[in-house]
Amino acid sequence: MDNPTRVDAVVVGAGLSGLICSRELQRQGLRVRLLEARERWGGRMIGHTTRSGLRLDLGGQWAGASHQRLIALLEEQGLHRYPTPYGGEGVFHWNGRAHRAGIEHDFQRSLLFFRPADLGLPATDLEQTLAVQKRFADLVATVPPQAPWNAPDAAPLDRLSIAGWLERQGAGDLAGYPLAWLSRMGGSGGFEPHESSILHLAWTQAVAPQHETPEAWLVEGGIAQVAQRLVGEIGEALRLSSPVEAIGQEAGGVAVSVAGGERIDAAAAVVAVPPPLRLGIRFMPALPAELQALLQRSPMGSMVKVLAVYARPFWGERGLNGLGIGNLPVLELTVDCSPPNGPGLLAGFIAAERAVRWQRLPEGERRRAVLDDLITLWGPQAGEPEELVLHNWNQEPWSGGAFTSFFSPGAWCSYGRAWQAPHGRVVWAGTEVARRWPGYFEGAIEAGLSAAEQVRQLLG
Repeated sequence: MDNPTRVDAVVVGAGLSGLICSRELQRQGLRVRLLEARERWGGRMIGHTTRSGLRLDLGGQWAGASHQRLIALLEEQGLHRYPTPYGGEGVFHWNGRAHRAGIEHDFQRSLLFFRPADLGLPATDLEQTLAVQKRFADLVATVPPQAPWNAPDAAPLDRLSIAGWLERQGAGDLAGYPLAWLSRMGGSGGFEPHESSILHLAWTQAVAPQHETPEAWLVEGGIAQVAQRLVGEIGEALRLSSPVEAIGQEAGGVAVSVAGGERIDAAAAVVAVPPPLRLGIRFMPALPAELQALLQRSPMGSMVKVLAVYARPFWGERGLNGLGIGNLPVLELTVDCSPPNGPGLLAGFIAAERAVRWQRLPEGERRRAVLDDLITLWGPQAGEPEELVLHNWNQEPWSGGAFTSFFSPGAWCSYGRAWQAPHGRVVWAGTEVARRWPGYFEGAIEAGLSAAEQVRQLLG
């Protein structure tokens, strides 16, 4: 440490947000050091090549209809999009029975994307479900996206769990399912309805609304190419296998200590890791008590991604589109991600308590449980994929779980004002601090650009 490296800015975390921030700082002519704890870059933007040469995305893979920054980045890099195939009918599997239905493209009029009238469910149950959805949509409309603690009745809503709110509505199993699904499978973060507040869930839909179709587009060759190309631009500024242990501030700058003894001095630091992982860094001076408390109440959800590859998208031969949702034992969502004129590809997800139970199973039983649910949704052919990829994000120590964190009940109103506040010359990036589309790649880009602008202002 007698001869520390000196740069203008240090960025911690080489996920999409950290990569975008680093590139932007370099474009401003600044000297940057990008530190990544893993032996790979990309964070949740990570690819996998099958035995047949098909490129899969083990993490996020979609671009949304209103994800303008991400779409612009794809176009800048010359990557081609294709629409998620939603033609034909999907399957809503409820209490042991499959209900085929067409897609209602106005999400707010749907039952989780499906046309309610097509489902063949009891009319009284459907009426109650749509009424509860309407009351929730009315609540979402009252939540200020940048200051949810200022919503009407914010404090009691923040103390009330999603499950508790549903109970107050008199919601039966079906009427409560859409909000439970948003908790586990929406962009909210892989948690159960008793684990977070109704205010937090309403906020997620205020800033990242499902009705704006965040899963509209897929990328030919996989979206992980974006991270690969950004790394090519950033070049030698990136250091892998470099977990940051401490960040000190003194004399108008920062001193970043890396495992193994390296020290890097800079004018500012950007920390672009999930909020709970910030607790693994020693800050000097210490983080403000309010921010420390918020981080302690910001766990990661639980999520496993499933990718099943078939010779062809056989479900289409029966007029089906691969969208499967329901209360199955393991899988709660499947989506057709087949490339144009390519093999069949279903992406599926195991979330929250289902993921916790599933990962306790012996390895062979895990695979069998997934195949059983695929067969239930799509028939015997679904039980014989050419390749089945099971990626457990809960086992990645530098991710910590699902695609974003969530707030426990009471956190927004007690500590939420510290959500985006910088700590002296340390500023935050990562999708969780985005003002729009947190939990998505679009939010990661926004947060990275915002952090770069904050560094520019610090450097004058």
